[in-house]
Amino acid sequence: MPQLDPEQRARLQAEVAAPYRGLRRTFYGVFAASGAIGAFIFLLKAIAGESLATTLPNLALQIGVVALMMVLLRLEQPKS
Repeated sequence: MPQLDPEQRARLQAEVAAPYRGLRRTFYGVFAASGAIGAFIFLLKAIAGESLATTLPNLALQIGVVALMMVLLRLEQPKS
């Protein structure tokens, strides 16, 4: 069986230690973008004068989604 070069071996060991890291980070990024778009839309609705009783909770939820995804992305960063 041929020997693996050290770079390839390290990459495989990192994948074994944290499987699907790239996929999770992609989902976090997509959900953060979705939350940012939603927050932008609800902010525009609030500025346009729609009922704040329904707009502000939705805006807060979208901002919370973006914040959560940023925290999860930060936790996915490799420890250096």
